[in-house]
Amino acid sequence: MKYALLAVAAMLGVSSCETPSPRTDAPVVRPNEVADFSALYAQNCSGCHGADGQGALTVGIGSPVYLAIADDATIRQVIDQGRPGTPMQGFAEKAGGMLTDAQIDIIIQGIRTRWAKPGAFEKDPPPPYRASQSGDADRGHNVFTASCSSCHGPDGHGARTIAESSYLDLVSDQHLRTVIITGMPHLGMPDWRSHPKPLSDADVTNLVAWLASQRQPLSAQLSH
Repeated sequence: MKYALLAVAAMLGVSSCETPSPRTDAPVVRPNEVADFSALYAQNCSGCHGADGQGALTVGIGSPVYLAIADDATIRQVIDQGRPGTPMQGFAEKAGGMLTDAQIDIIIQGIRTRWAKPGAFEKDPPPPYRASQSGDADRGHNVFTASCSSCHGPDGHGARTIAESSYLDLVSDQHLRTVIITGMPHLGMPDWRSHPKPLSDADVTNLVAWLASQRQPLSAQLSH
């Protein structure tokens, strides 16, 4: 029995000697020191915008169409400050987020380097990112009927409802404009070109005006 116990003890001793001890000299990278685009994008963007930048829960910020209409200053503003009143929060440190200015630069440069297609839309440019004038909701309804009702229903309450306040209250007018221009191909929504005819700047502006007019005050929503 004595020799058996000694043998077990020896085996345990050998086993413990062979177990690698954790390294104590591995460098610790603080969150504000991460400088790899893939890591920064995966941690901060991919959940909503897709692992490949082409969209998931919302607009694909790596879409070539999006990158053709949104310049670096626009993308920075959205990352910095988010979109107040929507689920898009500000990611910059000064807005309460975790990203430094340098890390935001890395994300912007990485998105554009990896997914932009310069010159792809020179012959068929999309409408500009921002509206150049106020929209007309009545004309927008006509655009909706001609270009959108086949998927969203004649009043926007079809199988793919889009004119509900429960949705419209979560998104800004700029988001609506961006989605109409870029589409959401991963969800089967075409971009501005794939309608009976390509949508003009005025078409998009008026369409957003009509959708915005469908938002109801909270008091009206609670009464239903």
